[in-house]
Amino acid sequence: MTQPSNAETIWVTQEAYDRLRAELDHLKGEVRADITAKIAAARDEGDLKENGGYHAAREEQGKTEARIRQLEDMLRRAEVGEKPADDGVVTAGMKVTIRFAGDDENESFLLGSRELLSLDSSVDLDVYSPTSPLGAALVGKKPGDTATYETPTGKAITVEIVDATPF
Repeated sequence: MTQPSNAETIWVTQEAYDRLRAELDHLKGEVRADITAKIAAARDEGDLKENGGYHAAREEQGKTEARIRQLEDMLRRAEVGEKPADDGVVTAGMKVTIRFAGDDENESFLLGSRELLSLDSSVDLDVYSPTSPLGAALVGKKPGDTATYETPTGKAITVEIVDATPF
């Protein structure tokens, strides 16, 4: 089956892939069975129009099925790779710190996919795809290098790479 052209590859480590797979298996197994039992028990109570337990279980079922679809999509698009080398060269899976030309403040972000952040909810970083204009301009650069990319409006922006470490 061919992926749609807008489906972006999700770069993940084996550990991240395994965690996503475990969550999917848990949702499809134990969680689905538990929700099915709740719905059946609520149906046995009779009138479904005013049965709060039934409606809550159906809502939980909808959210669970949506998460299952999301996980299946992520795993289908996932490309498993090793954690990037800690050599300072910008690549997918790295936390990158840059400084915009003419600015004194640094900005840090994850170069990769948002799904990597969802595995660690304590991290608050923006995420840029390696195929985005900024991401593509940074790949292969090292701290001290500059990169210029074009915004959707056609404006050229130059940034300096300050740091790049594996996420």
